[in-house]
Amino acid sequence: MIHNNKIRSLVLVLAAFSISACSETQLLFHTAKKLSRETGDSESQGRYKVGKPYQISGVWYYPQVDYGYDETGIASWYGPGFHGKKTANGEIYDQNALTAAHRTLPMPSLVEVTNLQNGRSIRLTVNDRGPFAHGRIIDVSRRASQLLGFHRRGTARVRVRILPAESRIMANQARQGKTVAEMTSPIKKDTKLPKSVVASENLAPPPGARAAEVPVETQEALIPRANSAEREPVGDIRPDGQIIRGQPVKTKMYVQVGAFTEFQNAHQTAARLADVGEIIVSSKIVDGREFFRVRTGAISRLKRADQVLEQIIGAGFPDARIVVDE
Repeated sequence: MIHNNKIRSLVLVLAAFSISACSETQLLFHTAKKLSRETGDSESQGRYKVGKPYQISGVWYYPQVDYGYDETGIASWYGPGFHGKKTANGEIYDQNALTAAHRTLPMPSLVEVTNLQNGRSIRLTVNDRGPFAHGRIIDVSRRASQLLGFHRRGTARVRVRILPAESRIMANQARQGKTVAEMTSPIKKDTKLPKSVVASENLAPPPGARAAEVPVETQEALIPRANSAEREPVGDIRPDGQIIRGQPVKTKMYVQVGAFTEFQNAHQTAARLADVGEIIVSSKIVDGREFFRVRTGAISRLKRADQVLEQIIGAGFPDARIVVDE
């Protein structure tokens, strides 16, 4: 009996030690995880990333370097459900930071987002992928939506424009292991800027097939281009929350099926969508080339635009999107 009691006592001591050790291990794990976020552990630092083509809900997306990106459409915002989780390029998402998610632009990139409905513009760092709801072109952080004035409403008609020089600098510094908090222009404020800088770059070709791959990273020139439409950034290039106030723009909303170089192809597409409603084929000159746009609208309410978009995608046109025009 005494022998049995000694054995039970020994088992209890070992069990208590095991529980204590387990608790201590869990405490160390959580402490290390917390410290890695606070001290910028390499696993939570952002890295330069373009990425391979990927598919979400039957739609293919093709990330690429595009320093001419300039698009209008619908913006949304994301926050609490993602706060503290990793973004697509490895950073920890902060809903109070000035960041955004985009489906194809390189990470990091610097974009200017303008709320066309109130004229407000701010600069944001792209460090995540999304949005994957049809009909949205960018997801901004909660703080960005507040500054742009659509936090309560949830969405806004926007223009998204990449800032080429700043984005090139971000790309090169990210490759060197610098975080967004460390990013500044190599050109100091007291430096005289050259009148022109010529640089060349090889951009990834558009994918030739449905499952084709593009290079994960495209080597851009270290020195940003300078031309009449692009000024050299000086000093700190990080988003600072400064709101540029412009005039609201009256816009119309359309669902665009596609843009074609052949008139016949555009009209054949329009004929296939006759059941959707009135389909308009219009001509537009872009960089000296004529394109025939197939779209329906104008549509006044976003809810209705979403419904029409889903109908067109279901008819076999996954690249259809919501656009806004003046």
